[in-house]
Amino acid sequence: MDEAVGLDSTTFKADLEAIATLVQRVAQQHQGQSTELLAILRLLEQLHQEIRDSLFQESLPDNRQALYALLRDIETSGGWPYIHRMKLQAFLSYLSDQSAVESPAVESD
Repeated sequence: MDEAVGLDSTTFKADLEAIATLVQRVAQQHQGQSTELLAILRLLEQLHQEIRDSLFQESLPDNRQALYALLRDIETSGGWPYIHRMKLQAFLSYLSDQSAVESPAVESD
């Protein structure tokens, strides 16, 4: 049985690497294209929400020992997955900073 788990784990890791590589490749292909990059971010957020709200919640443990093991894994493996959204104020501040860099103030004599 351990061999099946090991093989499954290897396949799972390979699947995750393939997903990450594909997302990174598509993002690189659209570097500088904010609309397309935003669409990628929206898709990732949507997938996160769908997996969390259905498959993940359905798979939650039904006993204390399994719940403890899951919580311990979350703690030791980097915490709860969270997709950080850029705050509108930070976005506007970034745009202001970019505008200041692109058009420096002209000093008058």
